[in-house]
Amino acid sequence: MAKDTVIQGNFKTWDNDKPLTLNEKLSDFLQKRRKTLALCAIGVGAILVILIAVFSIGEMLQTRALTQVEELTRRYETLLPLITDESKAADVQALIDELSAFASKHSGYTGAKGYSLLASIYAEQKNWAEAEKAWDAGAKAGAKTYLEPVCLFSAAIAAEEQGSITEAIERYTQCVAFADTFPAAPRSQFSIGRLQETQGNKDAALAAYREILSRWPNDTIWASLAQSKIIFLSR
Repeated sequence: MAKDTVIQGNFKTWDNDKPLTLNEKLSDFLQKRRKTLALCAIGVGAILVILIAVFSIGEMLQTRALTQVEELTRRYETLLPLITDESKAADVQALIDELSAFASKHSGYTGAKGYSLLASIYAEQKNWAEAEKAWDAGAKAGAKTYLEPVCLFSAAIAAEEQGSITEAIERYTQCVAFADTFPAAPRSQFSIGRLQETQGNKDAALAAYREILSRWPNDTIWASLAQSKIIFLSR
């Protein structure tokens, strides 16, 4: 006997009110919504194409930035022995201008490297205020890269050169926060003690030196110097 299709509720059933199988329900669902599903598939495909394009462009720009910073580094190294030479003043200024423009447009490693090179030129010129400013900018641009504590440490030195002890201590303290990854963290901690000592803050200096013995007891240089300072200040 031929089968007759009967409509019951929201589902098709065959003769004797036999329910559709899961495969039949799925087939019926896909058939009814084939246009919507096709549009969804096209949309997902378009999103994937856009994401791939964005990723490719980002990778291309990053590669270009790395090439640029390598060229700027090469020029810096060439000019380094001549930075204070008056005959090269125009070349040095041109590099300063290019580094400023480059660093301001980039973040991460390339931005931090650009600011670091710029700060190094200012440091060679004994322009400590501009050097400090550039290293601070480098630390912000290179946040979460290995250059962040390097820039902070250099900014602390620049602050010291200007007699800005409070600012120097602040930046050395920030360096210590990178104790697990920054090799100069013990030296930064020692510098905190040294600066506190120069300010006549004996208790703060002792606390800073003792912190070295607590955190880096096996450091052959800074732990030894800290121990000597503790003995001297405790007399």
